[in-house]
Amino acid sequence: MRTRRVRGIALLAAAATLVLATGCSKSSAATAGTSSLEKTDLTVAVVPALDSAGFFIALYGGLFKAQGLTVNFVPATSSETAIAQQVKGAYDITCGNYVSYIQAQQDHSANLDIFAEGSVMEPGAQALYTMPNSPIKTLADLKGRTVGINAPNNILYLLAASVLTEHGISPGSVHFVTKYPLPAMPAALQTGTISAAVLPDPFASIAEETDGAVPVADLNQGATTSFPVEGYVVTKQWAQKNSHTLAAFYKALEQGQQIADTDRSAVEQAMEELPMTPVPLGVTQGTAALMSLDEYPVSSGPVGTVDKISLQRVVNVMQQLLNFPKDFNINSMLMNGG
Repeated sequence: MRTRRVRGIALLAAAATLVLATGCSKSSAATAGTSSLEKTDLTVAVVPALDSAGFFIALYGGLFKAQGLTVNFVPATSSETAIAQQVKGAYDITCGNYVSYIQAQQDHSANLDIFAEGSVMEPGAQALYTMPNSPIKTLADLKGRTVGINAPNNILYLLAASVLTEHGISPGSVHFVTKYPLPAMPAALQTGTISAAVLPDPFASIAEETDGAVPVADLNQGATTSFPVEGYVVTKQWAQKNSHTLAAFYKALEQGQQIADTDRSAVEQAMEELPMTPVPLGVTQGTAALMSLDEYPVSSGPVGTVDKISLQRVVNVMQQLLNFPKDFNINSMLMNGG
């Protein structure tokens, strides 16, 4: 078995290849842009799911360092908790699900800019799981059962509620439990504390490999086929004060996104490099091989160039299933108007 050191070197090689191909070497970044950075030491909270693969490739592949940035990664329990800390100034940048960010913007608990896209769901990337000896074999069997998600009314709830609705099952007939963070979900499923769980990768693959979990339904279907899941966000105030720093972070992140979208081995290596303490996040090579990858959108435009039509889809499904206000304007979260 390869060591973590060898895997890290392989990931650095993939990142270095891209840096050279785009004409942005570490030395040129240091001489041309570092002096203009408002901040060079950043605290970035990211939900440690496969949706964030572009970030992890940039982090472990040295792409942020190449832009003169020291990025301190904090695993986020959920987007909801990350937003609260970001508003307080504890985090410079966060990455998590769009649903929670849009809710925070609408209820004025935060004033946010989505400056980069993180992931678009692909088949198998988000699914509903149970144990092989469970009486739950179909979506209809979920009525009256407990289903684990990591935060109330977030993307995992929205995906599950959409699929349930399209199969004629009221989401209200299912008891959604929100007290388990994603790393703890497979164990809760194994002990029977919850009957089923909505899991993104790598947590889904961990549950499959370690506990024998089986999928009940792939959530990449119907209204949520190829659904936008995750993005990168700053407060508007932070963006105004740190425009050069944000541009440098964005440049490295987009390089990471490009690698993630074209090189599966780099994604696997990055997920294996995740820390193992205080909570195990890194995956084994076996789990990495099982993972279902997302699409990782890449932008060639300036900071804040995101797909407005794609993000409006999220708002539309929220309005359908979460009683979300009809007058919400996604432009309020877009730097460049989409």
